[in-house]
Amino acid sequence: MNSTRNPCFIRIRGVSKLFGDFVAVDNVDLDIAQGELFSILGGSGCGKTTLLRILAGFEKPTTGRVEIDGVDVTDIPAYDRPVNMMFQSYAIFPHMSVEKNIAYGLRKDKVARAEIAKWVDEVIELVQLGDFRKRNPEQLSGGQRQRVALARALIKRPKVLLLDEPLAALDKKLREHTQFELMNIQHELGITFVVVTHDQEEAMTLSTRIAVMDKGRLLQVGEPKEIYEYPETRFVADFIGTINTFDGQVSAVDEQHIHVDCETAGGDLLAFNEHELKPGDKVCIAVRPEKIFISREPPENNEDIRVKGTVDDLGYLGNLSLYRVRLESGKVILVSQQNRQRSAKRSIEWEEQIWVSWRPRSSIVLVN
Repeated sequence: MNSTRNPCFIRIRGVSKLFGDFVAVDNVDLDIAQGELFSILGGSGCGKTTLLRILAGFEKPTTGRVEIDGVDVTDIPAYDRPVNMMFQSYAIFPHMSVEKNIAYGLRKDKVARAEIAKWVDEVIELVQLGDFRKRNPEQLSGGQRQRVALARALIKRPKVLLLDEPLAALDKKLREHTQFELMNIQHELGITFVVVTHDQEEAMTLSTRIAVMDKGRLLQVGEPKEIYEYPETRFVADFIGTINTFDGQVSAVDEQHIHVDCETAGGDLLAFNEHELKPGDKVCIAVRPEKIFISREPPENNEDIRVKGTVDDLGYLGNLSLYRVRLESGKVILVSQQNRQRSAKRSIEWEEQIWVSWRPRSSIVLVN
């Protein structure tokens, strides 16, 4: 993903939102660049939809300011903001055809008929609904209804399009296909998209950058690969993908590495010292399942971290095999292995004694 971004287009400063004593959004600072496809990711109740509604103008922040394209919009009502919103439910009119649904906003704004017809034609072609323009919503699939809602939001040419769980109603296969459609449309139009989602895979696929949110706060903002490979907190590491964690205490520090005494790993774990830690500091070592190698024989590379274990369970997913490995301490970790060769036989079976190993560079050091 290209990390070069345009100048700041949306600026959020010190935004909080209280509902009585409940803090839904807690002192959020955030910059979003022009033309980004930016995702706000978090679980239910984390504050992400409230933050989106503040951007849209449906909620007013208790404290803080919001700027869009250099204009302070904090006190500007939703209908006067250069923003449109696509709701999770799509909210399309069941009694109107596809083209009438799409044209509704322009008709309400009293745009000339010839201009409406031209813009509807352009947007229908963009979202590939030309064969369906006369149909009503009940005659459409879920993916087609999603595209009608998107077209209706886009036709008014907003500077910012806000999308609240836009693909949640679609099944897995259609959702994956529609993600790429959405990316292509956003790239073609160059409109700034801000997406709220609880689906980590969706955020990773769609986004130029992601903000991970919990309990009203932004915990980390970065490109998808940065968030996945370099999580800054234990919550982010746990929330994005699958990860194995080992709690321990720094036992020694050399020029590049830290040694972490970890009872559940049965000894020292090695990691690069990226936090300037010292002996006695408590840390968590985390490692992704795909970074771990599994073998019957001890690994040949002496620099690798190596731990003995037994295969408790395994699953075959076609492209991947998943192993639940019980270490000698009793801790269970997850290992994934790419199935690179075509075979009906498994290389490693249940209850086998094996070794798991990984390189020190794959160890993520978490200090909070």
